[in-house]
Order: sequence, then structure tokens, then C-alpha cells
Amino acid sequence: MRVADEAAFAEFVQSRSPSLFRTALLLTGGRDPADDLVQSTLERVWQQWGRVRRADSPDAYARRILVNLANDRWRRRRGRSEVPLLDSDTNTEAQASTGDPYRQVVLRDELIRVLHTLPLKMRTVLVLRYFDDLSDEGIADLMQVSASTVRSQASRGLAKLREVVPADEGTGTRCAHEYEQGGAQ
Repeated sequence: MRVADEAAFAEFVQSRSPSLFRTALLLTGGRDPADDLVQSTLERVWQQWGRVRRADSPDAYARRILVNLANDRWRRRRGRSEVPLLDSDTNTEAQASTGDPYRQVVLRDELIRVLHTLPLKMRTVLVLRYFDDLSDEGIADLMQVSASTVRSQASRGLAKLREVVPADEGTGTRCAHEYEQGGAQ
């Protein structure tokens, strides 16, 4: 590979790794699996760098690889018992206090825990829509489904989040509503 290709790939890795890691973390639920997923994604991107670089959107190409690898991993792990992310040890005083600066951290933690209880397809749609800020059409193209499937998965996923995440007593809002409006980013 030419030095220019290596430099372009290094620049791509440096600029896109944080975004890919965030998406991987939301899809996998843990730092170690997210690191592994990003590493595998970047390996595949490197193997096909000529094609990726010429693509209309190298970022979308890499994101598709990441989502496909996450789906493959989920299929392989299906049937094995999973270890829960964390115990429910949130501080209820922090949740009730509207002036507490840690409130958003607690809400985000709770939301991510509930997000990982959703089926992978729903979780993927929600992550790509609300955390990666992709359009329904962009998600549909990435996941190779119809835009109406994306909308229905998003609607069902948000409804499930609203069922599980309790109302925040301090503001009367619910964590899922903040998620829907992008507040849990």
C-alpha cells in the first residue's frame, strides 16, 4: 500500500475512532467488547481501504461494518447467559434533586442499562437514530431494511423504554423522553 493510503487511513482512524467506539459501546454495553468491535471494524476497513476510500461516505461504510460485526457477535452469543452490566445501585437522592449535577449521569446510566434489554435490531435503530443522528433512510440503508421498518423499530423501542424507565420525580419527565429528544447524549 502506498504511503499516501497509509496516511489517509491513519487520519480516518484518528478522526472516526471516537464515534465508532461510542456506537460500539452503546451496542455492546461494555468497554472491552466495544474496543474489540472497533478493532475488528478497523481491521476490515483496512483490508478494504481502497474501496472504503472511494465510497461516497467512508464513515457510513465503516459504520455498516461495525453494525454487521455487532450482529454477528450477537448471533454467536445468543443462547449463552450474559452477565448484567451493573447492579441497580443508583442514588435515589441524586435522582430526586433537580439541582444535582450528577442527575444526568444517573439518568444516562439507567437509560443505557434499559437500552441493553432491548432486542438488538431495536437497540441498533435507537443508537443510530438518537446517538449517531442518522436519518431513517440512512439507517434503513445501513441495516438493509426499509425506512418503515426503522420507524416501527424506533417507535416500539421507545415505547419499551418508556415502560421500563421510571418517571423522574424531580421534573415529572421520564428518562426515555429525554433520550427521544437527544438529552442523554
